[in-house]
Amino acid sequence: MTVRRLAATFAVAAAIAAPSASAQQAIDPGQKQAIEQIVRDTIRAHPEIVVEALDAYQAKKEAEDHSAQAKTLTSRADEIFRSPSSPVIGNPEGDVTLVEFFDYQCPYCKRVQPDLERLLKEDSGLRVVMKEFPILGPVSVAAAQASLAAQRQGKYLDFHMKLMAVKGQLTEAVIYETAKQVGLDIDRLSQDMRDPSVAAELRANGDLAQALGVQGTPAFIINNQLIPGAIGYDPLKSLIEKDRAG
Repeated sequence: MTVRRLAATFAVAAAIAAPSASAQQAIDPGQKQAIEQIVRDTIRAHPEIVVEALDAYQAKKEAEDHSAQAKTLTSRADEIFRSPSSPVIGNPEGDVTLVEFFDYQCPYCKRVQPDLERLLKEDSGLRVVMKEFPILGPVSVAAAQASLAAQRQGKYLDFHMKLMAVKGQLTEAVIYETAKQVGLDIDRLSQDMRDPSVAAELRANGDLAQALGVQGTPAFIINNQLIPGAIGYDPLKSLIEKDRAG
């Protein structure tokens, strides 16, 4: 039994489930029952066709998602790689750009952080665009707001690194204590956290993530490729080298 034949069988079943006016006249209850039984018997006799159909659907869905993702990477490249409101660490004029979507409470983001720091120390031509993407609750949102506010005091990198290194549960008290440790003006920080531009950046990042199909953190973009997950030092280094080689 082929997927095409199964599709035809299901098409008949669908027509029965929601028949048109003409179909209602053409199929009497006895015929409907007989066709439904054929569908059930076919699936019982060849259960593998269900798996085949699901695999075919999954492949089609992945191809469609990949195509949509590629279009977004091209059409919204300025937002992704060159947004003036997204913090940049490393070399602002670097020849290779790596984009990271991350959350301060994400354990996988914390796991990959030392690899990123190592790459930044070793590669003077690396430019990293930070997309604050707080998806793990209100504390994540507060941390992202504080981090973007810290940028206004010229301490984004210090605060980011310190916050990523926090062990244990992240709370608002921990966020503000971390801010004090890196020398931030807390009153100004609290005020800047509520600035509409901070909320706008988080909304923009969420919109981009949705358009790209980003479903978790971390997620990286380099050389017009979206790479989900904490892939580690060697894979990241390899991607950077490939991008630099053109």
